[in-house]
Amino acid sequence: MLLSALSLALLPALAQQQQQQSLPAVSLQGRSAEAPVRVGGFGETPVAKLPLQAQVISAERLRDLGVDALSGLTLLDASVGDAYNSQGYVSYLKVRGYDLDNRFNYRRDGLPINAETALALGNKSSVELLKGTSGMQAGTSAPGGLVNLVVKRPNGNFTTLGLEFSERGTVEASVDLSRRFGTDQAFGLRLNASGASLRPALRDAKGDRQLLALAGDWRATPDTLVEAEFEWNRQSQPSQPGFSLLGNSLPSARQIDPRINLNNQPWTQPVVFDNQHASLRLTQRLNADWKAQAHLGLQRLKTDDRLAYPFGCSESAEVYWADRYCPNGNFDVYDFRSENERRNTDALDLSLSGRFSTGTVRHELSTGLLFSRFETRGQTRRNDGPGTGNINGQLIASGLPAGTDEMTLRDERSTEFYLRDAVQLDAWLPGLKAWAGLRHTRLQRKSVQTDGSRATDYAQSFSTPWLGLSQALSPELMVYASWGQGIESEVVPNRSRYQRPGQALPALKSRQLELGLKSGSSTVDWGLAFFDIKRPQWRDFGDCDSTPLSCERRADGIARHRGLEAQADLKWQGGGLLASAMKLQARQRGSEIASLNGLKPANVPETTLKLQGRQQIAALPGLQLQLGLVYEGERAVLPDNSLRIPGWTRLDAGARYEQALAGGQLLTWRLGVDNLADRRAWKESPYQYGHVYLYPLAPRTFRVSVEASL
Repeated sequence: MLLSALSLALLPALAQQQQQQSLPAVSLQGRSAEAPVRVGGFGETPVAKLPLQAQVISAERLRDLGVDALSGLTLLDASVGDAYNSQGYVSYLKVRGYDLDNRFNYRRDGLPINAETALALGNKSSVELLKGTSGMQAGTSAPGGLVNLVVKRPNGNFTTLGLEFSERGTVEASVDLSRRFGTDQAFGLRLNASGASLRPALRDAKGDRQLLALAGDWRATPDTLVEAEFEWNRQSQPSQPGFSLLGNSLPSARQIDPRINLNNQPWTQPVVFDNQHASLRLTQRLNADWKAQAHLGLQRLKTDDRLAYPFGCSESAEVYWADRYCPNGNFDVYDFRSENERRNTDALDLSLSGRFSTGTVRHELSTGLLFSRFETRGQTRRNDGPGTGNINGQLIASGLPAGTDEMTLRDERSTEFYLRDAVQLDAWLPGLKAWAGLRHTRLQRKSVQTDGSRATDYAQSFSTPWLGLSQALSPELMVYASWGQGIESEVVPNRSRYQRPGQALPALKSRQLELGLKSGSSTVDWGLAFFDIKRPQWRDFGDCDSTPLSCERRADGIARHRGLEAQADLKWQGGGLLASAMKLQARQRGSEIASLNGLKPANVPETTLKLQGRQQIAALPGLQLQLGLVYEGERAVLPDNSLRIPGWTRLDAGARYEQALAGGQLLTWRLGVDNLADRRAWKESPYQYGHVYLYPLAPRTFRVSVEASL
């Protein structure tokens, strides 16, 4: 019905269009070689000129693919994978095989934010992805990379209205309005608002979400720019628990209905994310070469985390499956509710950047101080159970015994000094450039349980250097080498079974070597990179049972990830192809426990390929057809690598039609079919919280939208 209605709507408009005027050419929507990537740390330097691998993904490309959450980045870049991505919940990502830390690996306009929430994309102009260790850009973070959300700012005068439907009944309406006014157009405003009724293919997951965002700027003088913005977004939706192993066997994905939501108890309540963000930025140009900037960002997150949570299975009084479900599909289910969780982040960045020369050597330098504060607040969590559920979704658990869990309250204060310099060495060798970065971090962290127990308090200081060398082989082609460090920090769990509970552990210092070749032009951007990342690991030794002091946590070996990445964004008249591939060797090395050495991490494929093609149809001006392919190879399910899930391939298809109306207005129609072949497979196998989970590919889903540019 939906396809028929769309066809009937388009045919008369197309006939009228051919009689009255020619249609505009469909835009290529490629990643520009000249686009800067702010998360790279070197200001306005284009992606193609940086000695690192990064990606800038435009809002328009995300709309074409129907992406409304950060988990959708897994469609576009082979280095990005799922890491426990359940519908209705937080997006968790892997980059280069390492899990990103949602507390420390995310940025918003360059400032640190907490991503333990559903982050809205409706008011973002692009998403930036940095791949590799990020010690130069972040005080503490996991070594995979950084994700930066770029907020939409006033950009001329326009109004865009949007309406989107999916086949199960999801409806979303949106408005994007930009205006400039005042003397010499000194003032600007950008409004983004949207509301959605969520009816996904996943059963028992109805919800809603809203977004309201306002950004303004004031060009006080030709050298002074003041920018302010505010965002409020809310999402309420039941989330999706994973399936699991059935005893010692791997269930067939072909026999599992991917629409079954195991969070389907009568007492289930939605997860609610209520988020507020605000920022104020002052940019002052001091002269032709230097500028100063002060950037303040605030984030206030409130979460009601609620779930009918499957975990393990009590088959009998003697048999308990601790990390999987029973052979008959039963599982223990808990009524988990953690109300009124609050996560606040404040950050102030003071920076100075500019250009200068020392003799024949030219420098592009930036330096600054970043002050940040993070805090987590909450109350005792309700954790009733266990009851019993089943993967067929038909067992009702009632009368669960009452239980509670304490929440960990956290505080962190951080001061980071950073210095970056790009040095042009043409006097030595034409096209030679040296890159250097250093970040010194001082942090103070403390935590305590809601009942006042398990208090920890520690301070650490460390420096993370980064060095790079690049050589331009032509105006478009560059070869480079880089080396850098990253830092992670934690304490011994403050529990009685651990020796030295609550004591700060030496900071984990990861290291990355990267060699690359990249090129950028108006017709193709491409890059080829080899990376080698070594990340130390902590491990628990001893019985680690309930006996006091039976467990010792200490450094033990490394997780070494070596890989080859290739990506290309080809653009030709009327079309293009975004291609990305990665071959990854991820292994444990150097453990005192010999049987662990050589093992692969769970839920990390060795081979990944992702393609997104688009082609304008000459016979039907204004129409562009799109085709996407995602291939992910087999991956380990268990930490001992004794079980694997097979690789899978997913095909997506889409169409985009631009329809010009009288008066200069433009309608953009989009039609998409996700998982075109309705492939059944296990998409990922996260081993989380000491438990095996399996997530199926979502079933075939149709979506259609229309966007009016007025």
